[in-house]
Amino acid sequence: MRCVVLDDYQGVALANADWSGLDVTVLREHLDDPADALADAECVVIMRERTPFTAELFARLPKLRLLITSGMRNASIDLDAAKAHGVTVCGTGSAKTPPTELTWALILGLARHIAVENAAFHDGGPWQSTVGVDLAGATLGLVGFGHLGKAVGRIGKAFGMDVVAWSQNLKAERTEAEGVRLASSLHDLLGQSDFASVHLVLGDRSRGLVDAAALATMKPTSFLINTSRAAIVDNAALLEALRERRIAGVGLDVFEIEPLPLNDELRTLPNVLATPHLGYVTATNYRTYFTEAVEDIHAFLRGTPVRELS
Repeated sequence: MRCVVLDDYQGVALANADWSGLDVTVLREHLDDPADALADAECVVIMRERTPFTAELFARLPKLRLLITSGMRNASIDLDAAKAHGVTVCGTGSAKTPPTELTWALILGLARHIAVENAAFHDGGPWQSTVGVDLAGATLGLVGFGHLGKAVGRIGKAFGMDVVAWSQNLKAERTEAEGVRLASSLHDLLGQSDFASVHLVLGDRSRGLVDAAALATMKPTSFLINTSRAAIVDNAALLEALRERRIAGVGLDVFEIEPLPLNDELRTLPNVLATPHLGYVTATNYRTYFTEAVEDIHAFLRGTPVRELS
């Protein structure tokens, strides 16, 4: 089986699993249109949502039999089209701790102006130019209270923060069990948050949820953090709020287009702290992704696919 690994940005796929006995090609550079590069591929391994697999792309890959994604959820794969074209789609395990840790890297980076002070340190700039924001006593708002939201909230409480949460169907008994307050609405949560962090799955109800009206409820001293999915926050409304400094800043790890174009306005705004979708990018996760991808291939070749997505 000829297999192609897409978007191996760091060039680590082959070192993180035993690919022996398999015909594998690794592509490190992102391809906006990968069809030609995948023309002879019977198996493709993709990393999260870096390359969407649409109905159009499936139609252009008649030899494709197996598609493997890291993680067990990938909204950028058209599963109906995969089934229609006879392509089996499998996933892998994925740890929940890495995105939690990156969320806190962004919160701490914003609170203590890490990027600004580090740049000044290396460039010979001023010795101390900023005043940090205290976490102890501040309010942490969680938009979403699943596994990741709860984990982020527990760390917030360890810092001495007042933690409040909201999602459409969240009940007080769930938040009270964690010592967390329940907000009455999204606007209520954002209005009282010093740091608001998004932890929702992208879907019809969450797409564009944090819109201009929601952002307008935030204090000018407040920060928004999004390590979930870019489309949950209205990008145009966010850009306007940042330009006009109606919020203090934003910490982002997810973007509507990835890699983010070099001319995107987000790259120019000083109140943006951003990382290039690193939430899941850790050594342990990569070992799991690629080791289980190889397991998926061998299971498929035996006629007994594992970790199928549906």
